[in-house]
Amino acid sequence: MSIKPAIIGNWKMNGTGRDVKLVSRFADFLNAQKIAADVMICPPPTLINRAAIASKGTKLKIGAQDCHIEMSGAFTGDVSAAMVKDAGGKAVIVGHSERRARYGETDKQVRQKAETAISQGLLAIICLGETRQQFNKGQTLQVVGRQLRGSLPSAATPQNTLIAYEPVWAIGSGRTPKPADIIKTHAHLRQTLIKLNSKAGAQYKILYGGSVSAVNAAEILALENVNGALVGGASLSFKDFTAILKSV
Repeated sequence: MSIKPAIIGNWKMNGTGRDVKLVSRFADFLNAQKIAADVMICPPPTLINRAAIASKGTKLKIGAQDCHIEMSGAFTGDVSAAMVKDAGGKAVIVGHSERRARYGETDKQVRQKAETAISQGLLAIICLGETRQQFNKGQTLQVVGRQLRGSLPSAATPQNTLIAYEPVWAIGSGRTPKPADIIKTHAHLRQTLIKLNSKAGAQYKILYGGSVSAVNAAEILALENVNGALVGGASLSFKDFTAILKSV
């Protein structure tokens, strides 16, 4: 079954108003090129609305990097899924390893955030990944399988949910797993999805993330069950991100 890939740029805590010009450049590039992928940029919350305006009417979509479980309330500093939607966002990244590790987010909380995003008509991008210690102990499949089962909401479908495998030890390190390891992990995630839903499991997009670059993107994207990439630092560079898009 052919699955249209997705390339998603996660800007993390980077970007100010001047970087909206970069969003416009990406949008112009997509309109001028035939890229066989869905493309999205997830800027910080302060830029979601301006990025959405800059990319309106183009092939480029805008998403958010996180959302709160609740729609509103006394949660100073947080952003709700309803706010993301109101600002023009089309998706929300949930369960990124930086959120899981630094803010102690559990699989249950990630699932609740995904449920909230889906309830607002947003695409939920659920992240999974093992630490270096877990990788060294051969626990990768056990860890990501548990995270997937615990983080995937009952309302998830291939249309409203993407899965992103990001080895924690690879993010921002310049290191990536061996192709055989990526294939093995993505195959396990695919089989887990099929076990959870025999009809829809084969249709989910499973993205790879973790030091994806213009140099390694083509090789990674060609691997079995790799249906796109979640790109970090390279998505802040017009040259690097467009090179990744061309490699699809």
